[in-house]
Amino acid sequence: MTQPRWRLSAALAGCLLTLVLLSAPGQSGADALDLPDFGSSADTVLSRAEQRDLGREFMKWVRKSLEVSTDPLLTDYVQALGHRLVRASRETSGRYDFFVVEDPRINAFAGPSGNIGVNAGLILSAETESELAAVLAHEIAHVSQNHLLRRFAAQKQMTVPATALLIAAAVLGAAVDPQAGAAALMGAQGALVQQQINFTRTNEEEADRIGIDTLARAGHDPYAMPGFFKKLTQANRVYESGAPELLRTHPVTSDRIADALARAERFGPNQKPDSLRFHLTRAHLREQSYNRAEQAIDHFRDTLRKDRYRNETAERYGYARALARAGRLDAAAKQLAPLLEQHPSQVEFLVLQSQLDRRRGDADKAVRDLKGTVGLAPGNWPLQQAYAEALLDAGKPAAALATLERLIGLRPDIAPVYGLMADAAGKAGEQAAAMRWRAELLFRSGDLKPAIRQLELALRQPGLEFHQAAKIQVRLDELQAEEHRREAKR
Repeated sequence: MTQPRWRLSAALAGCLLTLVLLSAPGQSGADALDLPDFGSSADTVLSRAEQRDLGREFMKWVRKSLEVSTDPLLTDYVQALGHRLVRASRETSGRYDFFVVEDPRINAFAGPSGNIGVNAGLILSAETESELAAVLAHEIAHVSQNHLLRRFAAQKQMTVPATALLIAAAVLGAAVDPQAGAAALMGAQGALVQQQINFTRTNEEEADRIGIDTLARAGHDPYAMPGFFKKLTQANRVYESGAPELLRTHPVTSDRIADALARAERFGPNQKPDSLRFHLTRAHLREQSYNRAEQAIDHFRDTLRKDRYRNETAERYGYARALARAGRLDAAAKQLAPLLEQHPSQVEFLVLQSQLDRRRGDADKAVRDLKGTVGLAPGNWPLQQAYAEALLDAGKPAAALATLERLIGLRPDIAPVYGLMADAAGKAGEQAAAMRWRAELLFRSGDLKPAIRQLELALRQPGLEFHQAAKIQVRLDELQAEEHRREAKR
């Protein structure tokens, strides 16, 4: 039996708790778990800027503790699904960011400032797109109703970084990096934090009510929410390591399932077909869950031979990806060709074809094939990044940089793109621009001071044109003002 290639961390939440204690000088042990008084709404105590700070600090710990996917195809699909739900909801406003965690456990979580993570294991366990949408809608409701922040109401003040650290320790539980901090505290302290983070029955019922309404308004099956949680509860008895992580932080009772079913009945069933992207995303995750490419090849070859799949197109896509990972490029292209013929504009197929061409040493073909398509989809992250990567391989870094600059002009919050932009600028001989985009990547990863240093270095580059210097100076002023504001709050 093959094993997933994701590595599971064995550290305890106490690692992060220890850091909270170390980062809060002057606090006694009794005060170590105190958090800001958020009240019934985060806006009553924290400004929007402070909420963004809390979200960035939280995500910094998430990235240190978990394997957050930077794959454009996976992330873009989850973001597209999540934002469709946000637009359909009656209750939501503000910023939401959805991301995939490469972890086989069944879990999803909501953090400060609308950061919502979903594990690969949960996506693979969802048999329909409505089931996946149900979990996202539920987490969106937790954010919109400030359930996470309300759990820490009526506490004393604490710095935003320390608050984010404690929330991360509580939300992520045992899934923290063993190198994240000092020695773990006693298990009882970890249990105390977990008790604080678990949502109450009232929270869960409210998230169910709002989530089911959102599902129905978005065109998904409202029965998917009680159905998925019931399925997880029934499967619980066969899990060797106990309940799925999702059930640990979102306790499910028979009464809660019954209430959710009653709410779903008000809307009636909506058995809409799953999108092709849902099936392709699951095939993508299934393929990369195997340690070795040959294991993935055996899996997809076997399911195709026995007709054991939910969607043949997606199964052949997974097979093509496995062949490509094994270096069997001609075989992968043979599997991909009919898929492209049937779905000539499908982003997953276009990106894989571009990758195959580049690996064969024909980056110019990849550029030609994508050129027309990217012009019709200026905000499509996977396509624009694939085009920029092909341009880089074809020895055209300036054109690659221009492509990515147009993309972030439309979608400035796609953090991974900034690293590619810095690489393209460096290869184009534009060192100041490389430092500018590296600074942006650092800032969006929560590293404000290093970002400021990069911009200061960029301004010292020889031969810097006036308009470039002006843009860098404006951004430097913004980040320095941000630093001063944060320091004033400490």
